[in-house]
Amino acid sequence: MGQLVSDITELLDYKESKKTAQTQRKEILSQMAADKQEKNNIVKKALATQRAKYGASGRSSAGITEGAVLKRMREETSAPYVEKHKNNLEKLRNIQPKKNNLLKSLLSRFDKIVG
Repeated sequence: MGQLVSDITELLDYKESKKTAQTQRKEILSQMAADKQEKNNIVKKALATQRAKYGASGRSSAGITEGAVLKRMREETSAPYVEKHKNNLEKLRNIQPKKNNLLKSLLSRFDKIVG
């Protein structure tokens, strides 16, 4: 009887571990989405600041392509987020619920059960 209780407890622990892993995945994904939004906001602010500086100095933006400016600003602002993104992806890969294999546990105790 004690072994049955132990096996059921292992199953319940697996369900709890699976829920915890799912929660951790959701937290990491929401953090990744927040980082992406923050990065986009920084680029928008930097672009607005750049436009204001050019406007205040009386320069014309005729010789500057907006795409080139945006590309440079994205590259400058995305550097810290690239590393964060890599770390978050690695965390997602490493989150695994602890899975107990009932068949292996039964086979390891087979002699005791049958004998």
